[in-house]
This record gives sequence, structure tokens and C-alpha cells, in this order.
Amino acid sequence: MASNKCWLILAITLCVIGIGSGDDDHELLSENFYHKTCPKAVETIRKAVIDAVYQEPRMGASLLRLHFHDCFVQGCDASVLLDDTPNFIGEKNSAPNKNSLRGFEVIDSIKSQLESMCPSVVSCADILALAARDAVFALKGPRWEVKLGRRDSTTASLSESNSDLPAPFFNLSSLITTFKKKNFNIQEMVTLSGGHTIGRVRCRFFRDRIYNESNIDPSFAEAMKALCPSEKGDGDDNLSPFDSITPDTFDNAFYQNLVYQRGLVHSDQQLYANGAGITDSQVFMYSRNFGRFKKDFADAMVKMSLLSPITGNDGQIRTTCRFVNN
Repeated sequence: MASNKCWLILAITLCVIGIGSGDDDHELLSENFYHKTCPKAVETIRKAVIDAVYQEPRMGASLLRLHFHDCFVQGCDASVLLDDTPNFIGEKNSAPNKNSLRGFEVIDSIKSQLESMCPSVVSCADILALAARDAVFALKGPRWEVKLGRRDSTTASLSESNSDLPAPFFNLSSLITTFKKKNFNIQEMVTLSGGHTIGRVRCRFFRDRIYNESNIDPSFAEAMKALCPSEKGDGDDNLSPFDSITPDTFDNAFYQNLVYQRGLVHSDQQLYANGAGITDSQVFMYSRNFGRFKKDFADAMVKMSLLSPITGNDGQIRTTCRFVNN
């Protein structure tokens, strides 16, 4: 009896102090984390991102994607930024990332500025989180609050980068499974997919859809064929916007396109099955209500930015985002 009582007290104690709770790391994050240690950090990042997006609007989508590909692999720890070395294998050469992810130079430039101002204070993971938010806002999208205080990983996972990121050939069930693995429900999956309202995709990833699928607007398919020849190897890297109407504006045209069967990649069109799918009503609602999409997207991005952050004394603050500190 006494033994059982001791175990009960221990269990309650562990619960109270949060042993094993993934929420502990979140409690160490704060919007004002750098208020005293690097007061100009947030504004420096914002200005650099706005300048980069102004010079090349496509960069907005690239910075958003960098943050997404970071958080879905090991959590939001800047592992995606690490270069391969003779003694280290990073994530940049995984199938979803190789010759595809971009924006590294923008992050490098920001980090260099911050190191001059506040050496070894602002993490690369926090730079990615803020850069994604500011990039979306620069393209007329929503703005959300970003909690700060993440630290940078000393590891990366090529295997997880190959297995845990959604692919353009996924069907709906695969998309649901991939997002569920990161604790996102179906509604949040549909919301985060709306990030494709900006950005470009290579011909190799939509060729099969425009030539072989039937649930596609014929005139849209013909227009895309002009950019993407049918033969593999011919124009594989030709780029087309996910949304050819307003490619550099964060709006709800992505969902409008799906309703009209103008989703460019297979996985996107899976979200709308001409009124018969389990996600159709949400897609249709977003196609008519940009305000609701903006709010939901901001909320989902806040949740994504809190995926398994490294905090406290774990990890490190890299001095260069591409390499682990010596």
C-alpha cells in the first residue's frame, strides 16, 4: 500500500514539473526573447527579407518553403541549412531539397549582419521562422506572432528529409498521413497547402498531371504543355507558377484554381474532387473567403513554428548557419 502511494506521488510530481512533456520547450520561447540581448534583431531580419522579396518576388515563397522543410524534419532547428562536409551529411541533397530549396544566401546575409551586431546571440532557427513570416507578409499575406528562443541543431537527418516531406505525387491519404505525423489535422493540412498560392514548380513534377490526368481543365493543361514538353528530359527544369494568375501575391487564388480543376501538381488537386471529397468544402470555402484563409494560415504557421524546438542549453547558436560550431 505504501509502495503504491509513493508511486502515485511520483507520478503526480512528474506531471506537475512536466517531465516528458513536449510543451516545456514552448514555455522557454517568447516574442521578446531578444529584447535585451539583441534589440534590433527582429527589425534587421524584417528589413532584409523585404529587400530580398522586393528584388525578387519569388524569394518570398522560397523563404516560406525553407522554414517548412526545416520544421518537418527534426523540428524547427535550422538543420535544413547545414552543408555537407567530409564528416557530415546534411539535408540539402535529399530528393525534395536537391536543386530545389533556395534562399540560403538571404539567410547567410542576415546571419552575418546579426553576428556583427550581437555575436552568438540570434539562432539560425529563429531567423528562418521570422523570415518566413516576413516573406509572406511582404507578398500581401497574413502576419503572425513568432515566439523566439530556438537554438540550432548540431545534427541533420537526410533519411527523415526523404521520408517526412509531402511530395507532389501524393494522393490525399498520403498527404493526411504525412501531416498527421507532425500532429496536424486534415483541416490544417488543407490550410498549409495554401502556401502554394505563391512559388514555382519544375516541369518534371507536373508533367504527368497535364498529359495523363483527366481531372484537369483542358485549356489549362494545354497552356501548361507549352511550358513543359511531354518527353522526359526535355524541359524538366522549366518553371511554372503554382498559381499562374497572381503568382507573387499571397491570396486565395490557389483554392479558386482547385475548384476549377487547375491545380498544377497532382497532390494539390487531390484536395478538391469536384465536390465529392472530404476536403472539398474547406477548399470551396477558402476560394470564397480570403479572410478566413488568412487567419487559419497564420494560426497553422504558429503551430508549425513550434514543432520540436531546441531550447535552453541544448543545441547551440551557430555563428555560421551552414556549419556546426567547432
